[in-house]
Order: sequence, then C-alpha cells, then structure tokens
Amino acid sequence: MNPIEVLGLVAGALTTTAYLPQAVRTLRSGSARDLSLAMLLLLITGIVLWLAYGALAGLPAVVAANAATLLLTLPILWVKLRRG
Repeated sequence: MNPIEVLGLVAGALTTTAYLPQAVRTLRSGSARDLSLAMLLLLITGIVLWLAYGALAGLPAVVAANAATLLLTLPILWVKLRRG
C-alpha cells in the first residue's frame, strides 16, 4: 500500500468516526431536534455522490469511508424524520 493510499484511509477513518458519537447520541436519545434537516439531506446527498465517484474512479479509500459514513448518517436522518 502506498503512502497516498494510507493517507486517504486514515483521513476517511477519522472523518467517518467523527459521526459515531452523534449517531450513538441520536439513537440513544431518540431525538434529532437540534440537527437541521436541510444539513442532513445535503450531507447524505454529498456522501452518496462521493460514494459513486469513488466507485466509478476505482478509489477504495473513498468508497470505504463514504459507505461507512452513510451507514452512520442514515439512522440520524431516520430519527430526524420520525421524531424531529
């Protein structure tokens, strides 16, 4: 693995892990009232586009990071839509 790929994997791991505390807090509390619906929709749209870009460009670090981030942000959106 080359240093650039390692850099991408570390960056992806850090930015993805940043969503873990919010996902846990939102699911535990059952509330996403303080989160903006517009922000969540824009964020998830961007994540999906980055995921598609990574897949089409053959960039596994981009695919892995955005797939994991999507799995952490979709439950937050689900709580937001169900309970505000």
